[in-house]
Amino acid sequence: MQRALSSFSFAPAVKVRLINAGFHSAADLSDFRPAQLSKEAGISQEEAEDVLQAVQSEPSQGRAVASRLTALDLLEREQALGSIVTFCSDLDCVLGGGVPVGKTMEICGAPGVGKTQLCIQLAVDVQIPVCFGGLGGQAVYIDTEGGFFVQRAADLAQAAVDHCSLLAEDAEQREALKEFTVETILSNLFLFRCHDYVELLAEIYLLPNFLAQHPEVRLVVIDSIASPFRRDFEDLFERTRLLSGLALRLFKMAVQHSTAVVLTNQMTTKIVNGQSKLVPALGESWGHAAAQRLILHWEGQQRLASLCKSPTYKEATVPYQITGDGFRDVARPCLPGPSSDPPASALGNARKRPRLEEDVRETSLRSTPEPVLSAASSFHTTVLSWSRTGGSRRGHFLCCSSRQTVGETQGDHE
Repeated sequence: MQRALSSFSFAPAVKVRLINAGFHSAADLSDFRPAQLSKEAGISQEEAEDVLQAVQSEPSQGRAVASRLTALDLLEREQALGSIVTFCSDLDCVLGGGVPVGKTMEICGAPGVGKTQLCIQLAVDVQIPVCFGGLGGQAVYIDTEGGFFVQRAADLAQAAVDHCSLLAEDAEQREALKEFTVETILSNLFLFRCHDYVELLAEIYLLPNFLAQHPEVRLVVIDSIASPFRRDFEDLFERTRLLSGLALRLFKMAVQHSTAVVLTNQMTTKIVNGQSKLVPALGESWGHAAAQRLILHWEGQQRLASLCKSPTYKEATVPYQITGDGFRDVARPCLPGPSSDPPASALGNARKRPRLEEDVRETSLRSTPEPVLSAASSFHTTVLSWSRTGGSRRGHFLCCSSRQTVGETQGDHE
């Protein structure tokens, strides 16, 4: 009874009316009679009878098994699904390991802040092999704004391949790298282009069939959900009704097909107490559509990611940056190891004391001037990696010659 209505051999007009009325699966029609369904969906009595007859002929064993699930069963199932890393360890910690599979997430932000960059990064990261702590899945990318650039996806794919190559330690990982290539990543990223809300609705209604044919898909991205609905609609009531049905369908899709559904949303101006502020678009009712909401914003020249809605994790804000390799942590200086006399090359000019008159006189008597330490010597290179310990993913920094584990988001890395 969990079969999607789009997979039945109904007339296309009947499918559209049923879905617009809020009916998405066979289970939604289990308690309806022909007269009631005809009135609710706006179809004829004969069409309602045909629909119910086809739905009732489906086996009901799946529904009976689902009704016997316990909370512990659901918890174990969610933990087994895993999450998709973002390559920003601070953000992964805030999200509990990454973007969760089986749930919907909304990413909001102003133009140019990095929404599409994060979506492309996730489409690459979902394909990281399991032996490296990834999911080894595939991705569906629905582009409504024309912001997807395949060269950028190739650059991020190459960076992910190079990163995993540095982490390969055993034979299993080295063998997995033979299949984890840029060509393989791009071939497992399915791109759909929608130009208006009609094409978007049609694509989403047909997407369950595609997911059934491609069971390895673990990520569905819609970039963006706001563009077609803000551009083509004058009847706000109709828009709200369609968005509500769309949100319900995406939620069921995430649960039934074990995929993470990521939606991007634009920002709009709202007047509050005589002052304007930026808020996510599509109205307050749309704010309940996704299980999690992440807002990307600027603070001066710094990009920040704020988790402002989550049923599991507390609100938090972390910095991030967009580099040539993709979505990454903000670089932090590395503290030297404990020592009574740290080397001058590690300190640079940071601890140089003011020169006194005696120092100047002494220096003038020397035949060879002191070497001047370069400020660049106080910087270092960090390499971010992921590993599994006891079934959980933790971020690790390989910092200088010492290894530090980053456990909590509130840890001070400086």
